[in-house]
Amino acid sequence: MITVLIVDDQELMRDGLASILDLKPQLSVVGVASDGQEAFEKANKLRPDIVLMDIRMPETNGVEGTKLITSTIQETKVLMLTTFNDSELIFQALEEGASGYLLKDMPTDSILQAILTVHAGGMVLPRELTAEIVKEMRRTNTVESPISLPTIINALTERELEVLEKLGLGFNNKEIARELFISEGTVKNHVSNLINKLEVRDRTQAAIFAVRYSITIFE
Repeated sequence: MITVLIVDDQELMRDGLASILDLKPQLSVVGVASDGQEAFEKANKLRPDIVLMDIRMPETNGVEGTKLITSTIQETKVLMLTTFNDSELIFQALEEGASGYLLKDMPTDSILQAILTVHAGGMVLPRELTAEIVKEMRRTNTVESPISLPTIINALTERELEVLEKLGLGFNNKEIARELFISEGTVKNHVSNLINKLEVRDRTQAAIFAVRYSITIFE
């Protein structure tokens, strides 16, 4: 049974989602919260497997709440609930340790599948949505200040760059192995090596690196 904490400042959204997800046999909703600070306090007490975190909330928003949880409660993973207009906040949350994001209006079954994916150690970066978000961010960066590629990228081998590009698409190890015609064990080694070389926390941070610096190219 996967335990879930739902965080949203809108009571209707919060309680409605809790009621629907609690009907799923794989899930148990153990609590709800109305902002990031309350989410942290309840997560610290309840130790849920997954926190579904709204990104825009008064007082302590979802980005701040994510940082509080991921920096202190290692076993709890955070999945963001957001809207398409929150592109910069989405990336901030991912950089603070969130394991992915979903749009609030996605079907319940999609939310359930995302929870299962994150609980199994994967990440949720909806490819089409991420592509649109990246395009918007690149337009903004062109107007403001372009993002230059860090020199640390030169430490990666050609194969590690290929693996990094697939991470940015949200691929798991099995999918990367299939795409690159290598074993899952080899993929795991490449992921471990590039995480160390890039000096990032985990594969999600590596994926965000790939997207931010255009290692991953979206069609």
